[in-house]
Amino acid sequence: MKKQKWEGVKKSFDNIELTSSLLKAGTFHEEEWMNEKGSIFTKLKGMFQKNKQDEAAIPYIDSNELSAEEEELDFECQPYFYAEPKSLEDLKVQFLNQLFPFQLKWASSTLTEKSIVKKAFYYDEALKYYLQRFPDTYLVLYKPVFILQNAPIELDTIIITPTGVWCITLLEAEDSAVFVGSNEKFWTKKKDDKEKKILSPLITINKTEKVVKKILEKYEIDFPVKKAILTRNGYIDYPMAPHHLTIIEKRNYDDWLKIMRHNHSPLKAIQLKTAEKLLYHCLTTCMRRYEWDIKEE
Repeated sequence: MKKQKWEGVKKSFDNIELTSSLLKAGTFHEEEWMNEKGSIFTKLKGMFQKNKQDEAAIPYIDSNELSAEEEELDFECQPYFYAEPKSLEDLKVQFLNQLFPFQLKWASSTLTEKSIVKKAFYYDEALKYYLQRFPDTYLVLYKPVFILQNAPIELDTIIITPTGVWCITLLEAEDSAVFVGSNEKFWTKKKDDKEKKILSPLITINKTEKVVKKILEKYEIDFPVKKAILTRNGYIDYPMAPHHLTIIEKRNYDDWLKIMRHNHSPLKAIQLKTAEKLLYHCLTTCMRRYEWDIKEE
């Protein structure tokens, strides 16, 4: 669906660009251009849902306010241009930002149940990063809460790819900040002449890796598990880093992202089985759809 919608939007955009070039070359009359442009944008408006607010503002969708019929229609992606895109990159950004709320809606809905997503997730830049920058064959557990020995525990982000599982902890701070790693409970964040103690990211990333491996062993699933500390805009100074820990920072981030994005493997059975077993041990807060109770009665 995503690919089909994108191809349609891109085709319309390309038609506008072509018409604009013909106009500049003098082979297209202005009246024809206005008619053509109006026709194309009319088609685009049928595919997009207008948002007159600032582009950074993503509307909160409360599924409880929709009837069953409206809810099914709401799953149809109908993004709308905030403003006329100046380039193909602008078009991509607008398309992905419009799609984002629908991704959260799909992730929180099943045939018989639905969950109310916290409004903060619609503005969570880290979550948007994981959903927009990686292939759609990657399955993301974002800040999952696992039930272990009858107690809830929140872990780091888990990305289940067709070739293995990545446990990732994200370090975000000022641009070009330096994180000095150690095997102690605290790390040091340095920026200019200032230093600050932060809790070691190894604590949660090791815990996440341990939980994932334990669950996979329980179900005899042989699937590689990797763990990484990621900072997109800073540096990590950790000479004594464990050999099985991947450090991703400003100097090698582009190379790592390129490798991750160029994984064209399709969804695999073992990947789906891994996701199923991990989700089985996760805490889910949901409600049964009212229309199903009506049918049963």
